[in-house]
Amino acid sequence: MTVRKVTDEEIIEGWKVCPSTAALAKHFQMGERSLATRVRKIRWSGVALASPDTRSPYYGESETWGHWQHLDQHPGNIPLTLTDGRVLIGSDSHYWPGIISTAHRAFVEVAKEFKPQIIIKNGDELDFPRLSRFAPIGWEKRPMPSDEIDATRDRLAEIEKAAPSAIKVWPVGNHDARFESRIANLAPEYAKVYGVHLKDHFPLWRPCWMATINGNVDVKHRIRGGMYAPRNNTLQSGRSIFTGHLHSLKVWPHSDRNGTRYGADCGTLADPYGPQFYNYTELSPLDWRSGFVMLTFKDGRMLWPEVIFVSGPGEVEFRDRRWNV
Repeated sequence: MTVRKVTDEEIIEGWKVCPSTAALAKHFQMGERSLATRVRKIRWSGVALASPDTRSPYYGESETWGHWQHLDQHPGNIPLTLTDGRVLIGSDSHYWPGIISTAHRAFVEVAKEFKPQIIIKNGDELDFPRLSRFAPIGWEKRPMPSDEIDATRDRLAEIEKAAPSAIKVWPVGNHDARFESRIANLAPEYAKVYGVHLKDHFPLWRPCWMATINGNVDVKHRIRGGMYAPRNNTLQSGRSIFTGHLHSLKVWPHSDRNGTRYGADCGTLADPYGPQFYNYTELSPLDWRSGFVMLTFKDGRMLWPEVIFVSGPGEVEFRDRRWNV
């Protein structure tokens, strides 16, 4: 059977109707990643294909071709619905060139095995130390932003391959925001140029401030700080909430007359003593844990959240298993 080749002109016209790689790939019966590559090449050829305007109240593609559902302000809250299935949440990857952490390898393996319906990378996927407001310490070596973007694209491609049908969401983290903040501060006139927005480089991942599952489970990068943040976050929000930022990897249940809900810090996919953190932590002892979180939903209700924990060099613990990655 011969597969009809979709022309650039068809992609350009289709993009006018629904600027979404997921919807267009489904319409043209193409792989989503293949279409994203084609869209990127068309843009670099000089054709102005606008990214979906996440500031619009109508941003957010549904499964229906050309249909748009209401979302909040930029980047907004992405509402997700899951009756039965799993959600994989990895946070604070701080991907650097040449480094693939144990937690990342485990994340890919778990994605292959459990086939989650939703994958959420909960912010600070990149580190961007050269864009930090903090001055370098001595002559420390910091990777170029372009190299970090390339490394992150490679790591996310491994996740995309492991779970190709999963919905992929990326709540922005404070380190991620450094990229656009630097450009907006120094060259605001570039606002509508393709490539100056982080999402331009990762077209399969839907950016947002927060994702909400079934109307009562929130996932966002950060709210409160301190060792009691998971508990305080769920007390403040009145619902289960999963954050990152603190790298602590823990689940804190809270029960009252309304039932039990959970506050959780999703840890870090980086090595807590990796080079990303050498200088500003001064190699002090850290109450950080490398790992990630998996949520399971049955009949629309979330079961007790599960933690996948890096217990040693190249070693991961989950349920009754310990294995090397």
